[in-house]
Amino acid sequence: MTLSKFEPERFRSTAYLAIIDDTSASEQLFMPQTSIDLIRQQAEAGYPLEICGLLIGALTEEGWQINDVRAVANLNKDRAADRFQLDPAAYQVIDRDLRGSNSEIVGVYHSHPDCPAKPSPTDMESAWEGFAYPIISVCNGQMEVLHCWAVNASGDGFQQINIVVSA
Repeated sequence: MTLSKFEPERFRSTAYLAIIDDTSASEQLFMPQTSIDLIRQQAEAGYPLEICGLLIGALTEEGWQINDVRAVANLNKDRAADRFQLDPAAYQVIDRDLRGSNSEIVGVYHSHPDCPAKPSPTDMESAWEGFAYPIISVCNGQMEVLHCWAVNASGDGFQQINIVVSA
């Protein structure tokens, strides 16, 4: 089997495949095109390192309604090309700023430079139930694709979430 240049063999390993839940998710991620554009710009500008940030909005019966995205520093300096560590101080500042509003932090996005927009076992270790996890694949400095994931009901894997783009 020939692997894509942008799908390293590790993405086909048992550890990686074990965290992908192929069952259909009923929730969707509703995101404005402007937010997708901001994530794309941040990911392309940050290439070849991983970037990360927060999704701001609300969780409804239909899924995640996103009204803003906020870039947050990746504190992982040792392995920034394939790992991210969200700045907890920035998370707290944004969370505090949202108090009293109708919005809250509902997810975390990050990029996968020269890798597919699929979650890794490392992503699973730090994932929270109820959050949306968009992953943007950036190859040779250009966005390839954006996919969204969420922790499944059993808490042992990720289900892919459909992204509905709004104006």
